[in-house]
Amino acid sequence: MSSEKNKVINPVIEAINKRLSVRSYEPKPIARNVISTIIEAGNQAPFMSEKHGKPEDLIQPWRFVVVEDSEFKQKLVQATEPIRSRFIEGMKETVPEMHKQVMKFYKEIGEPKDMVYYSAPVILFVIGPAGSDISCALACENIMIAATSFGLGSCYVGFGAMVTDDADIVEALELTEDERIFGPIVLGYPKSYSSAPDTIRPNKKEPRIKWI
Repeated sequence: MSSEKNKVINPVIEAINKRLSVRSYEPKPIARNVISTIIEAGNQAPFMSEKHGKPEDLIQPWRFVVVEDSEFKQKLVQATEPIRSRFIEGMKETVPEMHKQVMKFYKEIGEPKDMVYYSAPVILFVIGPAGSDISCALACENIMIAATSFGLGSCYVGFGAMVTDDADIVEALELTEDERIFGPIVLGYPKSYSSAPDTIRPNKKEPRIKWI
C-alpha cells in the first residue's frame, strides 16, 4: 500500500508527474535551442538497432521533422480533419459521454478550430522504419517529459500520422515506403480553458505491484 509521505521526489519524477496531454496552446513560439534540447532528450532514449556489432556501430532508428510553418500546418490539418471528424461522429454510438466531452471542448476552443494539432506552435514528427515501434515510442516519451521540464505542454496526436495519402506532405517529410510516423507530438505553452483539464486528464489508479 503506497503512502504519500514515503514517496521520493526529484526533478525528473516531478516532470513525469506533471506531464499532461495538453490540447490548447498560447500563440507563442518556442526558442529553437529549447526545441533542439527536447529533441536531444528523445535522441537519448534506448533503442534496438537494425545493425549488430560494436556499441559504436549501433544506429538510432528515428529521425525528427520540426514543423513551424503556418501554411504547412494548415495543409496537415486539411489532410487529417476529415479522418478525425468521421471518427468523432462514430463515438456518438459507441462512447456517447466521451463524444459530449469532445464536442464541449470543440465549442470552447477559439478560431481556427484545429482539433488535430490544437494550433500548437510546433508539430514534431518522430519518424522511423516499420518495426521500430518500441524504440520510437521510448523517444516520444523522453520528448514529452523533457517538454514538461521546460514548462511546455505536449500531446501525442495519433491522427497526425494519417497524412500518408497526401503526396505533398509525404514529399516534405521525406517519408520512404518502409518508414512510419510515430506521433506526431505537438508542443507549446499551455493555454487554459474552463473545463479542458477535466475532459482530457484520465483518472490514474494506484499502480498494481507484486513484490517478490
